[in-house]
Amino acid sequence: MTMTTTLPPRAVRRCTHPVNLFHSTVYFSPDYDRELAGTGIADSHAAYFAGRAAAMGAVGPGAVTGTFYNFNHELIARHLPAVWDTASPADVLAARLRAADTTVRRLLGEDVAASDEMAEAAALALRATEACTRHARPLYAAHADLPVPEAPHLAYWHAATLLREHRGDAHLAALLNAGLDPLEAVVSHTATGTGVSPRWVLATRGWQRADWDAAVERLTRRGLLDDAGELTEEGAALREDVEDRTDRMDAAPYEHIGTAGVARLTELARGFLAKAAAAGAFPTRLTGQD
Repeated sequence: MTMTTTLPPRAVRRCTHPVNLFHSTVYFSPDYDRELAGTGIADSHAAYFAGRAAAMGAVGPGAVTGTFYNFNHELIARHLPAVWDTASPADVLAARLRAADTTVRRLLGEDVAASDEMAEAAALALRATEACTRHARPLYAAHADLPVPEAPHLAYWHAATLLREHRGDAHLAALLNAGLDPLEAVVSHTATGTGVSPRWVLATRGWQRADWDAAVERLTRRGLLDDAGELTEEGAALREDVEDRTDRMDAAPYEHIGTAGVARLTELARGFLAKAAAAGAFPTRLTGQD
């Protein structure tokens, strides 16, 4: 499937990647753990579920399983809705924003966080969000109701959050269309060489090795993986179709800022991400097939 867009090929994907990962730095940050622990939420799984879901209110496990997609429902139900007895969604959102403030300034440095380039990136990303749509996008729609922070580095992080969840909601529709269940989606993504490692998935998503192996077997029976666990030609085509469909459903924000705007936002986002990564924003061995 081809995109209906006037932008250069894969321009949407090239832009969303560094923007999305910049948002994600907060969830890997010790500042996030500290701020959530300050609300009484010390468990790392509970902290992640609460922080990402809080914009939807005091939701139960069903809403989070449905919108997060690749987590085991049993793991989510272990922490929700009980986590809201410890801290309210408003308290969690405030803690997450404080963590974002500290994390971005620590990773990029005060000069970059307060730079003209950061203000420019925030303005571009926020302008892109003007073309986002709420319908059938529950995580995006919930976050779109939150106020935009005044500080440029937080405005950029907020806009990155909106763009990330807008694309993420569309991506789930593409995965459903492809007939990939939550763990099959992760296994097939890992097989591309760009997804998170099995070790990381099993440590954070609530699945067991037997679940992973069963997903591999299902994908192999469908002809999407070979006997070595690598993507077949059909499997690679399916994964590319998933990304193409996601790009198409996510094109509007980037069409809104045009080719030059997308190119500039991509340049700025890559620069910020590279600096954050060099400062240790992400754990080692996060990606790969081991």
